[in-house]
Amino acid sequence: MVRLINNLSKIVLIMEYNGTQYYGFQLQANLPTIQGEVEKALWKLTGVRIRVVAASRTDTGVHAIGQVVSFRTKSHLSLSAFINGLNYYLPRDIAVKAAHRVDDSFNVRRDAVSREYNYYILNSLTRSPIRNGFSYLITAHLDIGAMNQACQALIGEHDFTSFATCFRVGTRNTVRYVDRAEVEKDGELVIFNMIANSFLPHQVRNTVGALIRVGRSKMTVDQFCSIVEAKKPGLAGPTALAGGLCLMGVNYPHSFGEEIQ
Repeated sequence: MVRLINNLSKIVLIMEYNGTQYYGFQLQANLPTIQGEVEKALWKLTGVRIRVVAASRTDTGVHAIGQVVSFRTKSHLSLSAFINGLNYYLPRDIAVKAAHRVDDSFNVRRDAVSREYNYYILNSLTRSPIRNGFSYLITAHLDIGAMNQACQALIGEHDFTSFATCFRVGTRNTVRYVDRAEVEKDGELVIFNMIANSFLPHQVRNTVGALIRVGRSKMTVDQFCSIVEAKKPGLAGPTALAGGLCLMGVNYPHSFGEEIQ
């Protein structure tokens, strides 16, 4: 049974967005953000100013297929009304894919056990108008085997200081647990998949930058491993372009309760 606090119910949204035109998820003064658009849509739908929280604060230009967002509301709208209403007011590059009613104790960030990101590299001699803005064009040959060999150094618990270029306020612990880090090739598309309990700022994009150097034989696997062990800020990279990165999903110990799609 879903528990209410002060007649407030907690709603969780599964969201998809094209981040090209936005300065990340989190609110920024006088700049378009995903959070800003969601909160504007909620105000238009409910007539109340509502603050939303995301499981993963994606950066400028980063996309999402499975972002998880929560908010509290006194509205008695059905879940289907939230989905349809928000999608009516949201810009065309942001959409609510599903809605869930959850217990008030649920915390969209702290209760997450892992986040999953894909980074897409277009390994082609020519650009692709269709994939423009959603992949990073690399025309040089990439050694996928060497890249996957380097990925083994990322698996498990490590201090990933070398893979962060900046630190958010309050970031003290730089140790993360990586469940999966793997590169696969599908035609001209090279996909780097990484699953971890959480990520440092720019961690995935700096990891991709270093892996591309390995793939192009600009860095050895041993040198990549040395970067992991060094624990020095900014050592990995260069930071891969934001457009190739996509939040695929956020995982929790249990599935959400009441749901409508």
